[in-house]
Amino acid sequence: MRLLLFAVLCLLVGCAAEPEAPSSDDPTAALARPADKAIALRVADATARLDSTEGGRLVLAAIEAHGGLERWYANGPVHFRYRYGNVGSDAPPTDTRQTVDTWSSRAVHTMMPDTTVAFGWTGSDAWVAGTDSLAMNARFWSLTPYYFVAMPFVLADPGVNLEPAGQMEAEGTTYDLVYVTFDAGTGDAPDDYYYLLLDSETRRVGGVRYVVSYPGFFPEGGATPEKLMLYDGAQIESGITLQEGFRSFAWTDSGMGDPAAQGTVTELHFVPDAPDSLFVMPPGATVQEAM
Repeated sequence: MRLLLFAVLCLLVGCAAEPEAPSSDDPTAALARPADKAIALRVADATARLDSTEGGRLVLAAIEAHGGLERWYANGPVHFRYRYGNVGSDAPPTDTRQTVDTWSSRAVHTMMPDTTVAFGWTGSDAWVAGTDSLAMNARFWSLTPYYFVAMPFVLADPGVNLEPAGQMEAEGTTYDLVYVTFDAGTGDAPDDYYYLLLDSETRRVGGVRYVVSYPGFFPEGGATPEKLMLYDGAQIESGITLQEGFRSFAWTDSGMGDPAAQGTVTELHFVPDAPDSLFVMPPGATVQEAM
């Protein structure tokens, strides 16, 4: 899976305040949001690349249906709360507030309800603060929720291969499928693959079928069995439409299997004035060495 923003330093090392990404009080401070010219150049490059293949054109149409790539980057970092739990498990759901740099794929998470625990990804290092025993792999989890929440925008990145893959039906809706693979060296898990589900009428993302091949979990190669994640609801923030929640199911040759997981995406908003320093590893944090 791909990797990914950061809360204020005091928040990350133990303050009890809400983990909102702050505005910079210094008007000269560098912002995480890129300059308009840089956005225009990246959008032009991505649009040309996507428009050159049939699968890319399907994804480009989906990006437009969700608000457009230019608006996605111009809004700045995205903040949301992501709550994920396995069906039938007695373990508490994984629940974090997170801010993600949509431009450079950096992330910071604050655990809920214990806001003294935080972790994140700087673009080169995964870090943990406030605990010596984080319940999840910080490097894997820093960007994993974001990658699912930010479909289809994340598929505009270089190194992503997109092919039409027919249609499927789920819960009464017909979806066009786009098969998603990655060039070698793209992200931490280039052997991941997805089938993106695009509503045949609205062109919005209705879910994904996917496997996880993260080497930290599969050092000898391999991947999880395929799963189907269906997106529920829609919320619009700053012109961008994303889901409100999701349900995951086992997926077999016979189709949708038993429920596997479910979760919600709440507190969604963008932080255009977030300082770039938000994504620096805070004092007192430790680097997670293992992949």
